[in-house]
Amino acid sequence: MNFNSMRIITLSTVVILCPAAFAQAGEYGNVPPSMAQDNPAQQARPQRQGSQNQLPSMQEGGSNSGDSAQTIKDKMFLRESAEGGIAEVQFGQLAVQKAASEDVKTFGQKMIDDHTQLNKDMEPIADAMGVKLPTHMNKEDKAEYEKLNSLSGDDFDTEYLTLMVKDHHKDLRAFRLEAANTQDEDLRKAVTKGQRVIHNHLVTVDKLARNKGIAIPGRHGSKPPDAPQAQ
Repeated sequence: MNFNSMRIITLSTVVILCPAAFAQAGEYGNVPPSMAQDNPAQQARPQRQGSQNQLPSMQEGGSNSGDSAQTIKDKMFLRESAEGGIAEVQFGQLAVQKAASEDVKTFGQKMIDDHTQLNKDMEPIADAMGVKLPTHMNKEDKAEYEKLNSLSGDDFDTEYLTLMVKDHHKDLRAFRLEAANTQDEDLRKAVTKGQRVIHNHLVTVDKLARNKGIAIPGRHGSKPPDAPQAQ
């Protein structure tokens, strides 16, 4: 092959490659295509820029993560308190039927009345938050119900009071935490009311338990929460 033929082939190759070269230059700016191909970071730049464009919306969603987390806690509290209230009512019904002591029977009736009302107070708040409240006891409470139902007389009183002491210490702590942390004003008012009711239950059941020689786990505090100020 002579020299002139080689020049013709070379010029043809340049003409063919020019459109691809210009296309590469448009994608990578003024960087030559060969450099863009040799530099993986340069090739990846358009994808990284696309990811960075998504960051503001992700960060914006993250800025509300605290509120979202508290809303989840509020909904969990509503479900768990309703579940516990159902159990307190059914345990109270057993106490009215099976307790040996009139004081325990009276306390059982108070559990029926007060926890039925507390659950009613929570229902419109749960509806507003889109929470479907449970209608039955959980497995743990159902097992305790079966245990209580198998007892009678003093044995029933001891088991029932022991359970009520434990439950009300736990419930009072849960209500205090929820009242302190929720950002929903209607829920806060209902929880504060419930906190006072549970505190009064705890004072009564602790006294009944002490009279029967049942150990009291810890202290529940010396006073109930302050009542809301009248507007």
